[in-house]
Amino acid sequence: MDLPVMPPVKPMLAKSVKGVPAADSVDGGLSYEPKWDGFRCIVFRDGDEVVLASRSTKELTRYFPDVVEAVLANTPARCVLDGEIFLAIDGRLEFDALSQRIHPAASRVAKLAEQTPASFVAFDLLALGDESLMDEPFSVRRSRLEDALASASAPVHLTRTTTDAAVAEEWFGIFEGAGLDGVVAKALGKPYAENGRQMLKIKHARTADVVVAGYRLHKTSTDDRPLLGSLLLGLYADDGTLQHVGVAASFTESRRAELVELLQPLVVDTTQHPWGQWQDADAQASSRLPGGQSRWTGTKDLSFVTLEPSLVAEVGYEHMEGTRFRHTAQFKRWRPDREPESCTYGQLEEVARYDLDDVLT
Repeated sequence: MDLPVMPPVKPMLAKSVKGVPAADSVDGGLSYEPKWDGFRCIVFRDGDEVVLASRSTKELTRYFPDVVEAVLANTPARCVLDGEIFLAIDGRLEFDALSQRIHPAASRVAKLAEQTPASFVAFDLLALGDESLMDEPFSVRRSRLEDALASASAPVHLTRTTTDAAVAEEWFGIFEGAGLDGVVAKALGKPYAENGRQMLKIKHARTADVVVAGYRLHKTSTDDRPLLGSLLLGLYADDGTLQHVGVAASFTESRRAELVELLQPLVVDTTQHPWGQWQDADAQASSRLPGGQSRWTGTKDLSFVTLEPSLVAEVGYEHMEGTRFRHTAQFKRWRPDREPESCTYGQLEEVARYDLDDVLT
């Protein structure tokens, strides 16, 4: 492979802001686009050779032979594209299904590529032919990207953009129904900043009252100084069972020590806990319990301390992936005024469904 921009390349990143910024808030103006929920991927193509690189510069190529095939059929012979690998089911992004595509067995990779094929959406162009575009402003890179993918078709897509903040606000409100994360704003006049937080991201922020039903110890915890790593959170389903919905983390070291001490009176024997069967494979299949191993956690110790499910906390979250929080929740405060049984899925905002095909049109 011999391209003007060669791997490894760390993609340009975004910093979070509240609310869609005005188009003229940055010199040269802003361009807005949907924020995809998949695997960030930089595509390097030199003729018949294709490399798919992750955000951390690790190769994704072997896991997505279907995307490699699509790139060969729908992109210029020599190019470097920045974008996202995503997987859609019934008109909605499905991150859990996408994560299943990362598998060590070649036979399983081939089977999943056929059963749950992925797609690629491009949102930047870093090189074309013998020319690097890294130093060009985004307005130029976007125009060249549109020309480069003018004849592309699914499963390779060009993300839509707008310079109208009002349209971006509308997208922020409706595209979540198709599983998208929010909106990204890019400065039209700036070059590509490798590993720099030059973009702005606007994501959904919500709160929920949840039951604190356990905790994991931090990796730096010792017998002499136990430190909390994360709180295990639950919500009651319609059938009255307490379902694991995610974790809250990101505490200071002093706070981690305080929380372990605070929670000690609530520690109960595993046999007396609604998640006591977490190590049982059949029980894990219900998706109601914490502790299931994944390809991401590998051999990581997922054991936890079981707590009497009597403590309620308010947490911040972005959106749901099925019945769980898509990302780590943020602890806000304790809610001693709330009864645990009142912490149900009914409190969560229901997002109006939106068809992903309409986003890609």
